[in-house]
Amino acid sequence: MGSREFCNYVLDLLSHVDGVTARGMFGGFGLYKGGVMFALLADDVVFYKVGPTNISDYENAGSEPFTYSGKNKPIQMSYWQVPEDVMEDQDDLKEWTLKAYDAALKAKKPKKPKAKARKK
Repeated sequence: MGSREFCNYVLDLLSHVDGVTARGMFGGFGLYKGGVMFALLADDVVFYKVGPTNISDYENAGSEPFTYSGKNKPIQMSYWQVPEDVMEDQDDLKEWTLKAYDAALKAKKPKKPKAKARKK
């Protein structure tokens, strides 16, 4: 699905953004910052997390969402393909990366506090 070489290439492009790491997942890679996944690499294509604050950027650029085959129908995720012109411009790439990270932070559900153990 996704090559390690492509992942390394994308990490190199994002080297000017602090704290970006990659983890293998489902034949591709997830990109993380501060432990929060903000990007998906699949079939050597970069998809960034979208939300209300940045989805119009992708729609205006004619981008497409990441979609995979579900049991009965295609499943669309909230990760959209990063346009080629953005990938080629360091300043734009950093801006879109930080917007995707912000969308991922906003979408992250807060963890429920663990129940305290009862003393007997």
